[in-house]
Amino acid sequence: MRIVFDSDLPEEGLSRLAAAMDGLWEGDDLSAEIWLVSEEQIRELNARERGVDRVTDVLSFPSMDGIKGRPILAGEHSDCNDCEGHVFLGSIVICEKRAREQAEEYGHPFERELWYLAVHGLLHCLGYDHETEEEKREMRAKEEEVMAKLDLTREEN
Repeated sequence: MRIVFDSDLPEEGLSRLAAAMDGLWEGDDLSAEIWLVSEEQIRELNARERGVDRVTDVLSFPSMDGIKGRPILAGEHSDCNDCEGHVFLGSIVICEKRAREQAEEYGHPFERELWYLAVHGLLHCLGYDHETEEEKREMRAKEEEVMAKLDLTREEN
């Protein structure tokens, strides 16, 4: 199982992200989009898609529901297959300016914040959420697992 990306993020980082995500799902190969956008673009998306007219750091647009913990198989999600036969997981948009501000606010490098937001968005596309305390703990543990594989833990930066 692997994941491939259509993105404007650096290819080396995307390769590392794909390797770090390995093992988080069972099933077929996946694809996803990750794009950096302006404050105005993310505000417009947030208003249109969620009814929240404000800038945010990251938005996720999963292509499937109810997949957390279940095998993701191309045959069961044929409406989500891309032209290369991967199951399209979804789209993630990250506000670059907000990510830079948060990195400064939290006192860590922009690179760490950027990849954290990408991981967060991908986990949403895999069905993870943080609406309840239990969900929040589970998602945070997955985020930390992937960030450790990326060698971008909080303690080291």
